Amino acid sequence: MAFVETVLAKTPQPLRSLLIKHRELLKFAVVGGICWVITMVVWYGLKWTILATKPVTAQVIAVIVATIVSYVLSREWSFRTRGGRDRHHEAALFFIIAGFAVALTVVPTLFSRYVLQLETPYVSMPTQEVADFIFGGILGTIIQTIFRFWAFRKWVFPQEGARARKGNVSALRPEDSPHVRADDEVA
Repeated sequence: MAFVETVLAKTPQPLRSLLIKHRELLKFAVVGGICWVITMVVWYGLKWTILATKPVTAQVIAVIVATIVSYVLSREWSFRTRGGRDRHHEAALFFIIAGFAVALTVVPTLFSRYVLQLETPYVSMPTQEVADFIFGGILGTIIQTIFRFWAFRKWVFPQEGARARKGNVSALRPEDSPHVRADDEVA
């Protein structure tokens, strides 16, 4: 938490208030960025090697790997004060929702490859790779990210402050931080 507090302490107003107000979304975005990098590295690593003829399968495997990392980071950082469910129930819901998100992620790639036929031999290899990146890496990621943030808050981590009330984690309020004054918070 020291890193976040250090960044907040150096951030000028009114941006600091905005960051504090939307810190859960920002943390979710950081986790998403980390998992996006993991997805891209694993996806391209697989599709340029052992799964060269199965790009959608490579993408699914990459998203599954990133989803496991996402669960740990989401539970322990992004939504660390939220809860309201037993851990096994929470994990099951997380992975069910993530499964739907995997489907949402690959739909644009499937559309690109098999409807628009943006694959070799119909297009050049560079065109195919750019299309895969735009449709799967960007568009698919945007669609699934919006869905996941909404679904995680609604079903997986539904109660704000639930874990803080149980004493597992301290509440993440601006007034609790030595670097962020209570009057900095936007109501």
